[in-house]
Amino acid sequence: MAIKYIPYTPNVLEGQAVLDNFTRTQRILRYRDSDLIYERTQRGMPLYDVMQTEQLGDDPHSDNLILRGECVSACAYLKDQGIEVDLVYIDPPFASGADYAKKVYLRRNPKVAEAVAKAETELDNEELRAFEETMYGDVWDKELYLNWMYENLLAIKSIMSPTASIYVHLDWHIGHYVKILMDEIFGEENFVNEIVWYYRRWNIAGNSFAKNHDTLFLYAKNKEESYCYNQLYIPKSAKSSAQDKSWKSVIDENGIRRSIQTDTPTKGVPMPDVWEVSMINPVAEERTSVGYATQKPEALLERIIKASSDEGMLVADFFGGSGVTAAVATKLGRRFIHTDVGINSIQTTRDRLRKIPGATAQILEIQDGVSLYRNPQQTMTKLRELIPGLRNEDALDKMWEGSILDSKEGMIPVYLPNLMDSTTRLLDIPLMNRILKEAFPDLPDTVSKVIIYYIDMIDREELETFIKSENTYPIAVELRDLKVVLDNVTLEDEMVWHIERNNGSLVGRIVIDSFHSDRVERKITEYNERLLQQPIYSKRRPTPITLSEEGLEQIEYLSLDCTHSDGPWHSDTELIIDKLGRVTLDGTDTKELWDGSIAYPSSGKRPLRIKVRNICGDETIFPLSQE
Repeated sequence: MAIKYIPYTPNVLEGQAVLDNFTRTQRILRYRDSDLIYERTQRGMPLYDVMQTEQLGDDPHSDNLILRGECVSACAYLKDQGIEVDLVYIDPPFASGADYAKKVYLRRNPKVAEAVAKAETELDNEELRAFEETMYGDVWDKELYLNWMYENLLAIKSIMSPTASIYVHLDWHIGHYVKILMDEIFGEENFVNEIVWYYRRWNIAGNSFAKNHDTLFLYAKNKEESYCYNQLYIPKSAKSSAQDKSWKSVIDENGIRRSIQTDTPTKGVPMPDVWEVSMINPVAEERTSVGYATQKPEALLERIIKASSDEGMLVADFFGGSGVTAAVATKLGRRFIHTDVGINSIQTTRDRLRKIPGATAQILEIQDGVSLYRNPQQTMTKLRELIPGLRNEDALDKMWEGSILDSKEGMIPVYLPNLMDSTTRLLDIPLMNRILKEAFPDLPDTVSKVIIYYIDMIDREELETFIKSENTYPIAVELRDLKVVLDNVTLEDEMVWHIERNNGSLVGRIVIDSFHSDRVERKITEYNERLLQQPIYSKRRPTPITLSEEGLEQIEYLSLDCTHSDGPWHSDTELIIDKLGRVTLDGTDTKELWDGSIAYPSSGKRPLRIKVRNICGDETIFPLSQE
């Protein structure tokens, strides 16, 4: 349950202007359910408790934040804390209709000498044992997407400083619609640029021009007043730099104005709004060290951050993904806020920053009561398995997730909130009214009961009174708390280890004897079952994946905390194991193969607890005995 709701605007009277603007947007776009935004924006942004899970680096008061949560609730937290940002870059879902996945590689088992020897000569990554895991889905109804984006943009504007600007990165799928929303939220007069990011790639002949660009919409918070902008220039070639001379206008002794050359070099040509920035080479270190599906090049973010912020300013990305904004901001001497709802994004960003000398951050998690199974997309898939008897029902409206067949009450339609759409997380009167008016009329006459799951709701008594007065059908409505189901989603991993010390001294290491992850093992079982469905004569049919008895190939990260026995994690030493079994130790790539252990830190401090992350990203903390 939200602690309270934070207004999008300083006060209700000023906020009314925003809502009046949206009335005009409705007339322009004319899409279904746009009127529901009125009620939600009047209510405000939900504020939840926030818990610190880790301190990255040695500065406990770092202004840098890595925040796991949704955009709107993250903005509510920032606004409640009085934090304003100077630059926003967001790369939200493009409504492309695609699902994005990452390839999950099993590591080398250090207990098997043959595997270690093979890893030293292994070059063909495609032969490594791997399976795919969905990171997030980009499949949207246009109406839901626009409602969702409107709330996000309104929330972001509420925490922008008076001199701030925002870049929204989209493409041809939905960008033209979002441009209209931005005109209304930020004002047409505050539009600065439509930037085309052009990239070269191999094109296949077809019946249309190749789609080789994305679009970035740049708006200022207040263009009439000062907003941060630093002129960038097109880099000059070595030849043009050597020949470079500038021109200036002078009046000669006859009073005639003419131009003359000087030896003062020019800065080059001011950068236009078409940027040719190469996509990341698949084998470049920037790609292989991060490996995020929708990763954007650092060179692109470098232009944005240099142009629209100064050193020390606060840069925010509310769909942080691979952490490129946080990484580039750190390298350029800016502060940052990275927000994303997916745990894979949080871990990727954290590990990426760990390699940058001096990087610090507080890692926080919004406590919205939802125990997500890695990310919203995977949670939605998992829920269909966790609700007993839930099955697909083609005869029902798409608003229903499916139905449960009961021996006494027959078919019971089931409604689930869409975890990828924050607007459905709160079951309030507008949403309940929509269910009653749109989903009930088409239900079969034999239906006598429906089940509606919710994550959060307004006053239950008020909602039940509304249902009783507005439900004109002989259909009972049962409200169920989805958090009860979500609490049973994940099982903690199991690990056996022993401690080896040198002659009884404090110096030692922790040796991992075995590791088992129910989640990873289930994913492998699903993968192998899909293989069995392929034709046996398939030329490219992969070999089923098997795990060793020890299971150490399921581990990708280990960390020791010698500072705290509970509370936020502090990594005194850590190692990350890449897909070839090589170790990155405390942010430094070593080329060494993992030997199945983690050594105590060089400081000699004794570890109090150990954190392990499996290859799917689930983390488990184990206390260490001090005997």
